[in-house]
Amino acid sequence: MKELSSMAKLAFSLVCFSLVAPWMASAAIVHHNFTIGTQNVTRLCNTQTIVTVNGQFPGPTIYVREGDNLVVDVTNSGPYNVTIHWHGVKQLKSCWADGPSYITQCPITPGNQFTYNFTITGQEGTLWWHAHITYLRATVHGALVIKPRIGKAYPFPKPAAEFPLILGEWWNANVEDVIADALARGTVPNDSDAYTINSQPGDFFPCSANDTIRLLVKKGKSYLLRIVNAGMVRGSFFKIAQHKMTVVAMDAVYIKPYTTDVLLINPGNTMDVLITANQQSNRYYFGTRVYFSQPLASAFLNTSATAILEYKGNTNKSTPLLPNFPDFNDTSTAVNFTTSLRGLNSSVPQTVDEEMLITEGLGLVTCTDNSCADNNGVRPVGGFNNISFVFPNIAILQAYYNNISGVFTRDFPSNPPQAFNYTGNVPLGLWSPELGTKVKVLKFNSTVQIVFQNTQIVTFISHPIHLHGHDFYLVGQGFGNYNSQTDPANFNLVNPQMLNTVAVPTGGWAAIRFVANNPGVWLAHCHFESHSALGFDMVFLTENGPGSSDKLPPPPSDLPKC
Repeated sequence: MKELSSMAKLAFSLVCFSLVAPWMASAAIVHHNFTIGTQNVTRLCNTQTIVTVNGQFPGPTIYVREGDNLVVDVTNSGPYNVTIHWHGVKQLKSCWADGPSYITQCPITPGNQFTYNFTITGQEGTLWWHAHITYLRATVHGALVIKPRIGKAYPFPKPAAEFPLILGEWWNANVEDVIADALARGTVPNDSDAYTINSQPGDFFPCSANDTIRLLVKKGKSYLLRIVNAGMVRGSFFKIAQHKMTVVAMDAVYIKPYTTDVLLINPGNTMDVLITANQQSNRYYFGTRVYFSQPLASAFLNTSATAILEYKGNTNKSTPLLPNFPDFNDTSTAVNFTTSLRGLNSSVPQTVDEEMLITEGLGLVTCTDNSCADNNGVRPVGGFNNISFVFPNIAILQAYYNNISGVFTRDFPSNPPQAFNYTGNVPLGLWSPELGTKVKVLKFNSTVQIVFQNTQIVTFISHPIHLHGHDFYLVGQGFGNYNSQTDPANFNLVNPQMLNTVAVPTGGWAAIRFVANNPGVWLAHCHFESHSALGFDMVFLTENGPGSSDKLPPPPSDLPKC
């Protein structure tokens, strides 16, 4: 046989590549086994029995590529009911796998199993997974890293390495007892005893220095930090001593690169951040300082969680350099950061089909027994539009799909039942919301605009609001009462961020837009876990569309029963 010419070889190679390349770029099935159990863990000189996944704290990092089918078999060998939520995953036509207890599924009871099966569609970056029942997510959580398909590059120079960093909290107590005790006494849960990075508090907490997280970097190289705020009740400033950071993605959506020396990351949010090791070979602290937006804040833990960035070959073993953190109540720095971020996607809905004004915040209701005698006979609640959510004893999605009546009503209001000066001195008569299990029905493929309005009922706090099953555009935000006549003129309808969790400004408002193109039942709630436990939740029900592919599929055969 004669040797092929160079051109023939090239043509043959291109044909072979055309046959192989689609297979290389095709999606894969990624399978994991999660075993929920208990583990003895020591922090702050104190050993606690905590709930973990596969004996790991934080739990295992899951790596997938966009388009992959993720299958996770969860076996509950622990002492508590559990569900797993895939935070930020859009769950297109897989609402049954979303995970919030009594919303899309009944809990996985001890000794039982459930398989979460869904496809990662149109998302790249960092998301995370966590328990979605009571306070278990304090220890049951982990990162979900979504890489581009094979053959597709990052929209930024490839980093030398990637480091998942999970910001969390630690209690010297059983976290289930913490929330149960608070609810029984009609008060808020005790604050945590430490803030953590990858479950370690760092050098400024007792009995912690030997286990402080250390990242080794090489001078001149760039690295990608995949940061998850898994904290329960606080937002965090994040800094690295003497280093700049460039934010390239948030909530698994690429953004216009933004370079800064300080981040604000709220519970529920994720960020992909590039750093370059361009300083002197040394050791540098990086870490968090709590952001607490509540005026006249009561006592709280204000010690920084820290880790160490160390240059390879460094011989200086002195105390690392410490970042100059903002003050805990530096709302100016917080707002400057959040308003500086811009998206890359220009497909912002220019018109809307459904407009909603939703007040959000805390309230107080009278106790019906002596449980909150120490709290002047009242207990705190949270809610939207003067409705404090009551979780049913069967999953709302199951009730909807099976036409079970008496579980929920479809009358969640699109506006506050009574208009008032939301950010002024609110009359006490408006402090007590209605208790109910009300859902808001959305027509399939409708464009929805929601303005979340913070209120000064009890107190102002910047609440991080997470919407399940969707990304949304943050088209506007401001302080004071939202003005429907003048504020829309300042909306960013060109390059706003896409998020799944938005922190409504303290004493202000945030406007979002999204398309309700995903049939099913979707929770929205404050991602301060103590607030969600108080009824700071609401539910959207997106109706089926006209086509066969626009309908909620049947439930999986192993869906847990209540």
